[in-house]
Amino acid sequence: MSLILDKINYYYGKGTAFESAALKNISLAIPDGEFIGLIGHTGSGKSTLIQHMNGLIKADSGNIYYNGRDIYEKDFKMTELRRKVGLVFQYPEHQLFESTVIKDVLFGPTNIGLDKLQAEVAAYGALRSVGFSDDLIDASPFELSGGQKRRVAIAGVLAMDPEILILDEPTAGLDPAGRTEILSLLKKIHKEKGITVILVSHSMEDVAEYAERLIVIDDGEIKYDDEPRKVFAHSEELRNMGLEIPQCTELMGRLADMGLDVKRDCLTVDEAVDSILTALR
Repeated sequence: MSLILDKINYYYGKGTAFESAALKNISLAIPDGEFIGLIGHTGSGKSTLIQHMNGLIKADSGNIYYNGRDIYEKDFKMTELRRKVGLVFQYPEHQLFESTVIKDVLFGPTNIGLDKLQAEVAAYGALRSVGFSDDLIDASPFELSGGQKRRVAIAGVLAMDPEILILDEPTAGLDPAGRTEILSLLKKIHKEKGITVILVSHSMEDVAEYAERLIVIDDGEIKYDDEPRKVFAHSEELRNMGLEIPQCTELMGRLADMGLDVKRDCLTVDEAVDSILTALR
């Protein structure tokens, strides 16, 4: 078990007249190798939660364990946690700051103490793993397209050899082609490297297609934690939280209500097509 959150509580403006609970008694176990979707409406606590996972925010109460060690112990090295639990922020191009792509990706491995050769091997390997073109490695990251910037930001985290990769809305602002490109890349990285991926998203279609496990947070609390098909079965409850179900699932439910013998719980277009063709036969 790589990461465990045990009864985490966190307050905004603690001790002031504006104090409010951001996270309430959160307990989660994140095993090695899962692809997890994390969803919730704006202000539900998603970003606050993931920043606890790599120690950027400290809980007001509760414990977080990484590979069996309490990260709040005095002698725990938080820098090692942040190396192994990599976080790519929403609009990750805001994380880019060097004059060239390769310098930007080199920053992480160099900063954690790798020598020049080791850092270069890690950086070039990370850029290859995200499918970044060799002829652009000396380009300014600020001259790249949105999708290319996302790849560089992800490569910068991968170059530090994380065991957990957390991405906060990595497809925000991208067109449909760019979104598919980034999500397919994450699926490939998860499969080839075997690392845990935690995808924070507002898109129900994205988490339905790519996540093996779905966590729903609402008003700072975990409401559901299960496989996507079972979570999306709670359509009314999700709508009451300001969330929707995947469009395919919505469509199949309506077709079933009209008397067509189709599966209501289809999550992807391929599943829906197969179910409709079977019913029509």
